[in-house]
Amino acid sequence: MMQRRIVRRVAPAFAALAMTSLVLVGLTASGSEASTTTRFDMARSAAAVNSGCLPDAAGHVRVEQRSQNERMTVSVSGLPANTGFDLFITQLPDAPFGVAWYQSDLQTNSHGQGEVTVQGRFNRETFSLSQHGPANGSDPTQDVTGPAVKDTNVVFRPTSQFHIGLWFNSAEDAANAHCPGNVTPFNGEQHAGTQILSTRNFPADHGPLEAIG
Repeated sequence: MMQRRIVRRVAPAFAALAMTSLVLVGLTASGSEASTTTRFDMARSAAAVNSGCLPDAAGHVRVEQRSQNERMTVSVSGLPANTGFDLFITQLPDAPFGVAWYQSDLQTNSHGQGEVTVQGRFNRETFSLSQHGPANGSDPTQDVTGPAVKDTNVVFRPTSQFHIGLWFNSAEDAANAHCPGNVTPFNGEQHAGTQILSTRNFPADHGPLEAIG
């Protein structure tokens, strides 16, 4: 049965709450329910622009709203071939990034292209919070770039995360691509490279996920 699929393109001028929309008619993946799909681009990170590295790096995001959550696909190009990257949802597009949520690895092919799909909550309700940690837990202000711990005694109010960022999985890979070679905590071992793509093409306080839902 034919269903109506609505595809929205989120414009970077979100500060004015302006969006353009494109309506297509087609079958959904399951053939059982219509879905709304939002598309937007990622931009080279501030670190990449400031260092002049990887001028052709680009990212495109597709978020499909489903009955209980969202399915997000991130496609990239213009990156080093056969290289690992790490995908995060963040509070801010640029450093210090605010609250960040590790989503997935992403591996490029021999042409420097890659794609990954994740499913979860990726809309205006995306947030994290901490109402407290375990009694006598570790000080959350210490060793903030160190390995992940289970006993952080941290409190913060519900905090929205509407931006997306992509980091080199290795500082060495970043340096080999003539990008900054500093170590960052943005991978599973907290020993990643620099950020290469982000949604800094949207206002810091109005990331593209805020327009979904």
